[in-house]
Order: sequence, then structure tokens, then C-alpha cells
Amino acid sequence: QGGRETSVRQLVSRVANSIADWGLIDGYFGSREQAEIFNRELTYLLIHQRAAFNSPVWFNCGLHHTYGAGKDGDSGNFYFDLQRNKVARVSNQYEYPQSSACFIQSVSDTMESIMELAASEARLFKYGSGSGTNLSSIRSTREKLTGGGTPSGPLSFLEIYDAVAGAIKSGGKTRRAAKMNVLNSDHPDIREFIGAKLKEERKAWALIEEGYDSSFSGEAYNSIKYQNANLSVRAQNDFMQAVEADGHIWTKAVRSGEKIEKLRARELLHAIAEGTHVCGDPGIQFDDTINAWHTCKASGLQNCSNPCSEYYFIDDSACNLASINLMPFMENDSFDVEGFSAAVRVMIIAQEILVSRSSYPTEAIAYNSHWFRPLGLGYANLGAMLMTQGLGYDSEKGRAMAAGITALMTGEAYRTSAMLASGAGAFPGYLNPRAFGGPEQTAETNADCMLDVIRKHRKALDEISNTCPDNVLLAARERWDQALEMGEEHGFRNAQVTVLAPTGTIGFFMDCQTTGIEPAFALVTYKTLVGGGFLTLPLLTVKPGLEKLGYHGEKLKKILKHLEDYGTLEPVESQGQLKTSGIREEHLSVFDTASQSGQGKRFLSYRGHLQMLAAVQPFLSGGISKTVNLPRETKIEEIENIYLEAWKLGIKGLAVYRDGSKRSAPLSTKKTQNEEKPGKQVQVVTEPYRRHLPDTRSSLTHKFSIQG
Repeated sequence: QGGRETSVRQLVSRVANSIADWGLIDGYFGSREQAEIFNRELTYLLIHQRAAFNSPVWFNCGLHHTYGAGKDGDSGNFYFDLQRNKVARVSNQYEYPQSSACFIQSVSDTMESIMELAASEARLFKYGSGSGTNLSSIRSTREKLTGGGTPSGPLSFLEIYDAVAGAIKSGGKTRRAAKMNVLNSDHPDIREFIGAKLKEERKAWALIEEGYDSSFSGEAYNSIKYQNANLSVRAQNDFMQAVEADGHIWTKAVRSGEKIEKLRARELLHAIAEGTHVCGDPGIQFDDTINAWHTCKASGLQNCSNPCSEYYFIDDSACNLASINLMPFMENDSFDVEGFSAAVRVMIIAQEILVSRSSYPTEAIAYNSHWFRPLGLGYANLGAMLMTQGLGYDSEKGRAMAAGITALMTGEAYRTSAMLASGAGAFPGYLNPRAFGGPEQTAETNADCMLDVIRKHRKALDEISNTCPDNVLLAARERWDQALEMGEEHGFRNAQVTVLAPTGTIGFFMDCQTTGIEPAFALVTYKTLVGGGFLTLPLLTVKPGLEKLGYHGEKLKKILKHLEDYGTLEPVESQGQLKTSGIREEHLSVFDTASQSGQGKRFLSYRGHLQMLAAVQPFLSGGISKTVNLPRETKIEEIENIYLEAWKLGIKGLAVYRDGSKRSAPLSTKKTQNEEKPGKQVQVVTEPYRRHLPDTRSSLTHKFSIQG
């Protein structure tokens, strides 16, 4: 009734009640009693911060079902009408809410398609989702138009998409829209694409040196292009092999396939690494590796990812995400296999229910979401969990633990999907691979290639180190054996089931100390506040990690005081004296973080990041949202080697961030930053204006007493 929710209880009840009610109506539960049991289990996971859905579910799900929101609203997105067995437009946007965070959209080489993409992205951003598109289908500036003249090229239209994203706040709330744009390494405009953000970054530097605001929302970065999109190069094996051999590749015309330009592969990789070195873009995606794990090859290639690069699937598809908080499942130094498995089952069923109860920005995405039903369950707090167990992120035991848990999660998820298929049937695209707009039924199906991928996942279990806890590894093997056996009989309800998302927003909802698969950023971080000053954020997992390693009493107090004073556990030179924390040298690696912490010098090497990615990737349906953090002094050539090594390790995609590569950053690991010499200050004169305050405002409360 125009109001707002005022408690987590209201929020969770809205979402859990709606999903349980829809599940009963759609036949997932045999009785009201079963639906109520499911509701209680889901509510328990959400309230106790053991799991959380992606942000669009919290923004949109159940608003109409619970409060009748949007009754007088306009029609908008599309949904799959199960009664009529066809895609239809929703009469009320909130009756079938947009629940997916991740979208991959296609674009054709026509003006109509190019502009329609801008419109559909705008609808996505409005309801809190992100979108990815491979622009390689758009003709390059080096080709010719049919009627004469030269095409504008993908970068010209990328400017339009960037402006649309910048104008719309995601979910109508406060976070920015998220975009991913990809270009194949053999596209004729690849060099311009690689250098696009580097060129803009240098413009921002010039503005900052003239005194313009250097924050992400300041004048400098708001004055340049492409700041609302992540850029990634799609690298084929041919390209990476040419890099190794110091060979050449040919760029090819989009329509004819004609050879356009011969490029030295190493020079192109160097340009990618230089862009990464300067501004963190572009990233890189390994096309052949991605498609080798594709469960639906008969339906088309996986050409792109969502903005955070965890969701890879066919064009015009969507994925609703959820993540499980790993920390609560560590009980008495043992991982709660049964509790974790139960959480996976509940979340997969909830996500599956949402597929048919959600709407999508285009007819194609609505159809493909129903036809393939991809899901994206993942986890968060891995880095924190490992630290509390006295395991280093860059250690064999740490990687084995992560691999075992990931294998258990995906094995249980596919087992649950096969169980759902036994009652509701396999996803339609399992036997009929026809995606939206594709050819009619062919002799080929997705059944064989999906089962081959399942067997490939199962075989990878044999490579997990025996340092993985026995209960985790044995349970993972059992779940995969059951998933394969049940899948061979019934098929699967979902084409994909797991990814590892960044969990940036929902990580706060679950009070996570570390996000997604990431290690801790630092032992102590200092968050820059908008109004000036710093907020100190200590890592809460240091103390239990030290206790696990045998530090107690006065020894523990001394170590924690050292951390408070110097931001590190390492020895520190202070006032001419060497100050030590008392921690043993061999234990320091347990507390290594992504960045140097405080006055310390230690940090995780890039190989520590890559090896963790390589350890868990074979046990995921999709990809991993992961940033490899590098120190300021990292050279361009080192980034080239990182990309080459990632390809060899079988990693699907990678983003790299070098400390200091952008002139603005939200987090720091030191109380003071080295500042550049200030440039000329710009005087800004403004007229007074009336500013209406929001209905809900923060306040300060002061205690005082009268007459004692």
C-alpha cells in the first residue's frame, strides 16, 4: 500500500512464502504439508544466513503475490505460459518478477537488432540484473556496407550501450548497472576494442591532474566512455597456440569470413596485458575451454558470459543465482556434509520453481529459460572458512578442501535435478535442442553430450588430493555416481546447476568475511567514507585461525595487539626496533591475503589464485567470478604470463587487477595513501537550490540527562 518492508523477517517471509506457494501450485509438492515443510527449511537457511538468493529475487520476488504490488502497472517482460505452452507478455511486471541476475543476449548485424539490445538491457538494469553480449556479429570498420560506405563498428554502438547503463541505476536502487561486452580475438576491430578503456583511462588521469574529482562517481570518471561495462577478449585455442609459438593470426570479415589483417599473436596478448595493467580491462575468456564443458552443444555455442563471468551459456538465456555460506557448515572442525547437502537440495528446488514464475526482457530469453532451465548455485566465505581451519588459501590442503566441497555441491545439485526430472521431466532442450529461432527438431539431441560432461565431472574427482577430508570426498563421489545413474534414466531438469558468483551484495546479507571463492582482501582494511575519513574493518577469522593453530592466552593477545597496531602479523620495523607478533614463521602463510596488509609485505602470489581456480573449475557447470589481485610493481610481461598460464590450467575466464592501476579504489589496506602531487584546482561556482530530503533519513542520537 505504498509502504515499505521494515524487517528481515518481512523480507524473508515474502520470498519464502511466495516460492513455496508457487511450488505447490505448479506441482513440485504433493500436499500443502510438504510445501510448508519446504517453506520452513528455506526460511531457516535464509534467516540463519546459511544461504541467499541473488539481488533481483530480494528486489522483486513476491511483491505482487504478497502485497498486490503493481496491480495498476504496465505490461512489460515476457514469461512462458505453461497453460498455453507458449511465450506471452506479462500483464503485470510484478506478477511474474524478474528474478535472474545474469543474462546473456545476442545481437545481429542490423540496426533494428542493435537498438533493440539497448532497450532490452535498459529493462534488465531497471529490475536489478546484468547483461552480457558478444559483439563479434557486428561488422567492423574495415568492412563495407552493402549500399556503399563503411560500417560504424561495434565500438560505436558500445558507446550507446554504455550510456544506457550509466543512466539507469540497477534495480531502481543505488547500485550501478552491470554489463559485459566481448569481442572475438579474430574480429577485425579487436585492436581498437582492446585499447578502448586504456585510452579512456588516460583521459581520466589528465582530468584528475587538473583537479577534477577522482572518485568513481566523480567528474573525471563520469566524463569518459565505457565505464559501465566490463570488456573481455574471446581467445580461441588457435590464438593462444600462436602466442606460444610466436606465430600470427588473421582477423576475418564478419559476414564473408575473408581474411582482413595478419597480426602477431604475442603483440595482441601484450596489448591485452597492457590494458589490464593500466585499468583492469580487458579480461580474457578461453572459448574452447568454455565450450568443452558445454552440456547443450547441439543448441549452439557459448559465446559470452554475464558481467561477472560466472555464467556461460547459449545466447539469449538467463540464470538465477543463489549462494550458500560455507562458514556455518564447519562444526567441531568437521564439515557438515549432510547439512550442506540438504541446503543444496532446498536451494536448487527453490531456484527451479523460480524459472517458470519469472519474467524475462525478451521473447527469446523467456523461451530459452523455459527450454533449458539453467541455474546458478554457488557458495561464499571460502577464504574465511579456510583461515578458521588453519589452512592457507595457497596450500594443497586448502585447494583440496575447496575442490571437495565444490564437487559435493555440484554433484548434489545434479542429483537433485535428476530427481526433479523423474517427476516433472527433463528440461525440454535435453531431447529437443531447438533454441529460440533455431532449426526444427534434428536427429541430434543434448542428452549424449550432457551425459558426457557429467562423466567428465565425475572423472575429475580422481584428481582431488587425498588431503581433502574423507567425509567430503566420499560424499562427493557418492553424489556424482547417483547423479550419473539417475541422469541416464531420467535426464536432468536443468541444463546447468552451479557457478561461483562474486556475492558482493548478498555476502553482506550473510555477514560473509570473504566473497565467493576469493581469499581475504587483507587482514585489516580501511574503507574510504564518502564524507571523508576511514572505517577500519578487521578480519574476524584471524582469531579462530590462530586458535586452531594452537595460540591461546597471552600469546594470542600479543599477536592480535600486533595486528591492531601494524595491520599485519609479520615483523615490523618501528622506531628503530623490530616488533614481532610471536607467530611462527610457518604459520604466516595461513594468513596471506590478496593484498599487502597494513605495514606487512606478504600477499598471495598470482599462482595461488590460479591454482585455486584450476582446483575447483572442473566441478562447476559454469565459470567463476574471480579477480587476480597483483601488486603495484607488476610488469606487463608478468600479466601476459598469467593469461598464458590460466589457459594451460583449463580456467574458463580471468580478470586481473593491479593495485593502483585506477586512480580510484573503494578499499585500501593502509591508513594513508601515497598521493600524487596535486594539480591545478578547479573553482566551481553554483547557484543555491532547494533540496528535498528523503522520507527516511539517518540521524545521530545523543544521550543526555537532566538533574543527574
